[in-house]
Amino acid sequence: MEQLLEYRQKLLDRYEAAAREFREAVEAATQPDVPREAGGWNVRQIAAHTRDVEKFVYGARVRRTLEEDDPLFENFDGETYMTEHYRADEPLASILDELAASVRDNAARLRTLPPEAWTRPGRHATYGGGFTIQAWVERALAHIEEHLKTVQG
Repeated sequence: MEQLLEYRQKLLDRYEAAAREFREAVEAATQPDVPREAGGWNVRQIAAHTRDVEKFVYGARVRRTLEEDDPLFENFDGETYMTEHYRADEPLASILDELAASVRDNAARLRTLPPEAWTRPGRHATYGGGFTIQAWVERALAHIEEHLKTVQG
C-alpha cells in the first residue's frame, strides 16, 4: 500500500511539473502561429487543445468520478471541438493560465483524497468500464506530455 501511495504522490508531482514544462515550452516558441508541420496545428492551437482537454475531458472526468457513482463519459472529438471553439485571437497567456489553474486545482483536490477514493470507477461510452480516478489522472498526464514533446519539437 505504501508503494501505491508513493506512486500517486509522484504521479501528481509529475502532472503539475508537466503543466509547468508545457507552459515554458509554449512561451519559448518563437512562432506560435506557424503550423508545426504541413497541415498541422500551430503552438497556439496545441496549447488551446491541451487546455481544453485538461479542463473539459480529463479534469471533468476526475471531478465527476469523485462526485457521481460510476458516471458514463461520452467520447470527445478534439478536432470537432477545435473547429467549433478555437479562437486564434485568444492570448497565449490566458490559455496557459487556465491550463495551470485546472491542473493545480485538480492536483490539490487529489492530494486530499483518502486512498480508496482513487479507485472510484467511471465508464467510457466507447471503451467500457474500469476507468478509475487514477486512470484518468494517468491519461491527463500522458496527454500533456504528448503535446509537450510536440511543442518542444
